[in-house]
Order: sequence, then C-alpha cells, then structure tokens
Amino acid sequence: MELEVYWLELAENKLEDIYSYYLIKVSKKVAENLVNGIVDSTIGIEKQPEIGQVETSLEHRKQEFRYLVFKNYKIVYWINYDFRRIEIANVFDTRQDPDKIDETE
Repeated sequence: MELEVYWLELAENKLEDIYSYYLIKVSKKVAENLVNGIVDSTIGIEKQPEIGQVETSLEHRKQEFRYLVFKNYKIVYWINYDFRRIEIANVFDTRQDPDKIDETE
C-alpha cells in the first residue's frame, strides 16, 4: 500500500517558526538549510513508515506516534491508514521542556 507524506498545520507552523528564528538570529542560508534538512529527513518514510521509534511521551494517545530525528529536532508523525498517509504532526525541538510535546495534534 502506497502512503503519502502529509504535513499537518502545527508541523508546518513549527517549520515556519524555525525558519524565522534562524533567519533573524543567524542567516537566510542557515535557516533554509535547517528547514530543508528537516523536510528531507522524511524522504522515503512512505516506503518504511515504521522506521521511526515510538514516541513514549505520547503513548496515552489513540494514535501510535513515532519520530525521526534531525539534529536536535524530533519529527513526530503517525500512520493514518484510513487516509493512506503519514501525517507529520509536529517538529519538536528537544531542547524544550519535554512536556511541551503533548501539544502534538
């Protein structure tokens, strides 16, 4: 079964926040490279959707959330078999309070 990668609104907003922060604090090139690296780390996930580790902080949720890591970011996703897609739910900076991951949609 072929799945597609779909970015939910919260995850897209987090990418925009990351880009804006690094654009102001460092440079446009660094901001672009970081965001592109995060997005690129999801390439191929549709072929191996269970490659990411289970996110234990979200085990209380109905969905089984998994994550990939790029630098200090967790790309949190779940496999939505009803819609035949992998939903990227959050991009979480691991330097934050771990309890903040619970805002994942």
